[in-house]
Amino acid sequence: MLWRWREVMVAAAIAALGLWWGLTQFGALKWLGWALALIGAALAVASVQRVRFRQGGGGIGVVQVDERRLAYFGPLTGGVIELGDLARVDLDPTAWPAAHWILTARGEALAIPVNAEGADQLFDVFAALPGIRTEQMLAALQNAPEKPVNIWTRPVVRLH
Repeated sequence: MLWRWREVMVAAAIAALGLWWGLTQFGALKWLGWALALIGAALAVASVQRVRFRQGGGGIGVVQVDERRLAYFGPLTGGVIELGDLARVDLDPTAWPAAHWILTARGEALAIPVNAEGADQLFDVFAALPGIRTEQMLAALQNAPEKPVNIWTRPVVRLH
């Protein structure tokens, strides 16, 4: 459990150090402390989101993200998606043995179990998508809806 929450603990320690400096020091170190406290708080919020996203690993298959290319290697399926071509992200809780992320690019779908090894890397991929609602994604992941849920769709760009 401590290993899972390690990022949150480090962020809390940074915030606590900054708060201590901000309250007890004078001059530039005081202002540096307040800045450090704010940075630590922001890191803590992001770290809690990462913890909520992680599903523990140990699932089937392996996810790799390398230079804007996402690859999933599983025992039955797999594939590679260019992240720039990603058009849609869905969460399918009805998949077996675990829920799956369904990533659609250029009309082809790639199903990745949420607990696949390396699936925690998908948080950074999803967070970089324009207009994604991270809290909605985390809520859907935690509450396990009864049917597939659309998490993100690429916004349509209209030129006038």
